[in-house]
Order: sequence, then structure tokens, then C-alpha cells
Amino acid sequence: MPPTIITQEEAKALARGLFGARANHFEKLAPVFDNAGIAKRHIVRPVDWYRGDHGWKARNDVYLEAAEALYIEAAERALERAGVRPDEVDGLVTVSTTGIATPSLEARVAGRMGFRNDVERVPLFGLGCAGGVSGLATAARLAAGAPGKTILFVTVELCSTSIRLDKLSKANIVATALFGDGAAAAVVREGQGGVASVEGGGEILWPDTLGIMGWDVEDPGLGVIFDRAIPPFVEDNMDRAVEQILGRLGVERDEIGRFTCHPGGAKVVAALEQSLHLDEGSLDHERAVLKDFGNMSAPTVLFVLERLLEAGMPERTLLLALGPGFTTSGLSLARA
Repeated sequence: MPPTIITQEEAKALARGLFGARANHFEKLAPVFDNAGIAKRHIVRPVDWYRGDHGWKARNDVYLEAAEALYIEAAERALERAGVRPDEVDGLVTVSTTGIATPSLEARVAGRMGFRNDVERVPLFGLGCAGGVSGLATAARLAAGAPGKTILFVTVELCSTSIRLDKLSKANIVATALFGDGAAAAVVREGQGGVASVEGGGEILWPDTLGIMGWDVEDPGLGVIFDRAIPPFVEDNMDRAVEQILGRLGVERDEIGRFTCHPGGAKVVAALEQSLHLDEGSLDHERAVLKDFGNMSAPTVLFVLERLLEAGMPERTLLLALGPGFTTSGLSLARA
């Protein structure tokens, strides 16, 4: 996580001040800060930066600087825990959607990290919140297809650099109340050991749902698409999507010891419990991560997985995340 922390009360006060003359409209939407289930978040710049007027270039410059630093921190931690040197990594999968990096992030940090010059690179863009699961699944497929090779998966999302305070809309206020910044990484390779074994994954894409979640490309930056229909859509559709993913994997529903979900927001977590027929409060790690870090987009589900591993992973868990498309991504993990 980046070092700057903003509490939810501070974020609410900041948003109230920055929306200025439109405060009366803001007050109608302000309860979203109180109902988000978030206590604090990490952001990549001091609070005063967000008071400024930043265009595309300024925002992306911040994204590049901070994303490179977080990539290195997350990658080094994962490699150290796995007992792998950077020059032993054969492939790099990078997921990020909150900024533009060409060359991509892993290329920009390769020299500082000490990666070999023949390392294979797979940068993935546009996956949004689903990227934590889809990216890990991609890394697992690469590792399975090349026995003996080591794949490093890193996801970095800096949602705060894209929060738009120039346009008062419900989506922008929700984004201001919900999103934080963070990074996560995992080492994937064929063989025994590690923290979990990847059994396989799947994705479900619903047609004609482009307007539910994503980014609009606007001046002076990305504009969030965050439809109020997300929680009811999840409640109505997630159970069938999970059944389809499990059917593809040949796994029965009662073989899943726990669902490990991306906590998109308090209402989304509640909708997941409802759709998946879970007891209220079952997704406790999800709520705890949301409270401590907010929605960091793609990395968030891996923060939840880390807490599950620390608490004691069941024999099998299904990672789940929702993202633009509208899509859900699932990945079955067995206890090592």
C-alpha cells in the first residue's frame, strides 16, 4: 500500500469542500460515505494533491511514478516469501487499468528488479476489478503450459489518480467514497508446496452490459462508470454464473469450503452473500479488507485471500471478482 492514509471522515470532508457550490446536491449523496463500510484507505499522493486541477498528463505521470514503486515493493515481497530470485523468473503477468504505461510497468522496472532480458511479458489492461482473479488465472495457465518455469503475477491499481472531482455525479461521489490504491503479487509455478494449488478458472461475460462498470475516456481524465444496478445484478446473476464456472471445472458446489470474493462495496458484499446463499456475515474477511483499504480494484481480492491463508484456508476456495464487461472471473484453489 502507498504510505498516505485518508480516513473516511477526511475523505467525506474533502469531497464536500471540493464540490464547492454544488454542496447542496452533494449532501443528498453524502450518506454513501457513511454506508460504504470503509474506515480508511491508502492513496498515492498527500491529500492536498487532490485539491488541485490535474489533466491527463499530470494524472498519468503520478500513476507511472507510484505504480512502478508499488510494483517493485509487491513483487519483491512475493519473491522473497517464495524464495525466488528475480533472475529466476521466466514470465511476468501484469494487470493494471487505472493508467497508461507504454512500455508496460514490468518493462519499466525490469532493470531495477533484476529480471533477465529474455523474460516473457504479458501485460493485461481493461480487466478492472476482475483483474486480480483473471490475471492470476493467466499466470497459472502460463506456468502449467511450461513445466519448470516460474511466473510472477503483479497487479497495481491507483484508483485515486482517476477520481474526478470536477463533475458532480453519483458515480463520481461513489468513487470518491469507495476507491483506494494498492498492489499485490504472487509467484506461480508447477509443482508441490506453496500456499495453494490452482485447479482452474473460468469467466462469464454478460451481453449488453457495457454500461454497468468501466471507464469513460474524457478530459481531464478517466471518468468512472459505476451503475447503481450492480448490487441487484449481482444478486440476480452471480449464483448461476458460479454454477457455470464450477461445471466447467468439474467441481461440485458442496466441495467449496469458502467463497473468497472481491469486496466491491458493502452492498456488493451483501448481494454476494444473498446470491450465493451464504449466511449474513459469512464474507467476514471481505468486509475487513474493505474497511481497512477500501476498494483497490484488482488487487483487493488478493488481500482477502491473504487473510484467508493467515486464518487457515479450507480444503478448497473459489476466488471470485466482478469487473467491466460486465463479467465475473472465478478461480478454484485447493489447500497446498
